[in-house]
Amino acid sequence: MLNIVYEDNHLLVVVKPQNVPTQEDRSKDKDLLSMLKDYLKEKYNKEGNVYLGLVHRLDRPTGGLLIFAKTSKAASRLSKAIRENNVEKHYLTCVLGTPKDKRTGLVNYLKKDTENNLVKIAPQSEEGAKRAELYYNVLEHNERFSLLEVNLQTGRSHQIRVQLAYIKHPIFGDAKYGGELVKGAHMALWAYKLKFEHPTTKQMLSFVCFPPVEEIPWKYFNLEKHISIQLN
Repeated sequence: MLNIVYEDNHLLVVVKPQNVPTQEDRSKDKDLLSMLKDYLKEKYNKEGNVYLGLVHRLDRPTGGLLIFAKTSKAASRLSKAIRENNVEKHYLTCVLGTPKDKRTGLVNYLKKDTENNLVKIAPQSEEGAKRAELYYNVLEHNERFSLLEVNLQTGRSHQIRVQLAYIKHPIFGDAKYGGELVKGAHMALWAYKLKFEHPTTKQMLSFVCFPPVEEIPWKYFNLEKHISIQLN
């Protein structure tokens, strides 16, 4: 079931379910981009191929807000805004343990092993290494987990997962990078807030959506309180 939070003639803002690919991958599982094209085809009774521009992505295990462009002009402008860091992308995540720095930035260089779909921290001088920057704020913690708000400055593959694992605080449920697994629980990484200028009207748009608050480990924290603080 698609969860569309905003639609006009130029763009769609949707909530990507966890464990659904943003676009087709090697698994050939149904992906969000294809689902949305089918939705547009049916809703507007379109024949042939439907245009829908993919301007940014979320890893398959990550859920939350994504923007899609319904025209090539909107896609070009939104892609440019993302490249120039004019789209605010905020995430909530639960990590193991509590970082010693409660509010700080992380800068690393990341290199992707495409064959194994793994990303590693690499020296800046290494061929293919790309700069990755984020800021995080510890909102709350208990004996086992910490709830972090992350502001992403660059959009590298697996970036939040790798950078937090590198400081010894992997994301809950992220087995690939050392996070603890609990049967039936999703990886605790959620794109909860987007803020950007509409590519045509220039109006500032802001969207917020909660992760599955009834699930482990989200249910251990007062998400509503923290999100309201972030919005004010």
